[in-house]
Amino acid sequence: MRLDLNKLEHFIAVAEEGSLTRAAARLHLSQQALSTSIRALEREVGVPLLERDRTGVTVLPAGQALLEDARVITGVCRSALHRARQVGRGETRSLRIGHTPAVTGDELVTLVAPVTDEHPDIVPEIHQRYPSELTAALLAGDLDVGLCRGMTPVHGLARTTLGHQRLHIAVASDHPLAARGTVTLSELADQTFAVWGAAGRSPYTDLLIDHCRHAGFEPSVERTDRQGTPPLTAVIGTRHCAFVTTAPGTAAGARVRVLALEPPVFAPLHAIYLPHTTNSARSAFLSRAEP
Repeated sequence: MRLDLNKLEHFIAVAEEGSLTRAAARLHLSQQALSTSIRALEREVGVPLLERDRTGVTVLPAGQALLEDARVITGVCRSALHRARQVGRGETRSLRIGHTPAVTGDELVTLVAPVTDEHPDIVPEIHQRYPSELTAALLAGDLDVGLCRGMTPVHGLARTTLGHQRLHIAVASDHPLAARGTVTLSELADQTFAVWGAAGRSPYTDLLIDHCRHAGFEPSVERTDRQGTPPLTAVIGTRHCAFVTTAPGTAAGARVRVLALEPPVFAPLHAIYLPHTTNSARSAFLSRAEP
């Protein structure tokens, strides 16, 4: 028995798009060629994978089972090709790191610097991604490791904890709390928290909300429109506060004041990756970064 990787990629596109027309456009194929490929895959598998009607396609249970593994299979193959080409061309070892907005640039430098000092031939490539984009890129083999907080890995990905960072509270320099050096979480029950996410709530936001609930209140949250910027900048020009890992004190050119949160509250730093691939640069990073 064998599976054609091209047909698997065609099937993934159709399942994700929910439409042969949109999937064909995404793959730059004719709709007829794509339909033929999917029917051939169903013959090879031996069971129907999709249900077709005038409104689009629905993934059947057998198709869902194949879809979860197909994403992993194609990702592993892409990673294998990337590694083989690097070795064959005598290129330096790249380490493609993705990170969510919850992980700051300072934290990335702290994690990556010891690895590149010890392995000068490793060249890091840094990419910021929202959680869903990070998961998709890891499954596709387009990233070697993803750094995040609170994300649960989907089928095919593994997660390890690199450490826990203490959380503090950022406010604008003219905020009523800016003169304080410390603050308790319960004192923030009437505040609005700036949060991040491409759409809706993120796993990290859920983790932060849980901290507030444990302190005895349901927080008011507002998604910041400053996506892709350091978390502490979200409070500039607002009366909002934000959880940050930046050390207490003045920040952002004196426009932000970071208050120590007492008693201490921590957020985990996670690494997510595709485990069934050989990647010496990723192994060096994880072995150096893990506590």
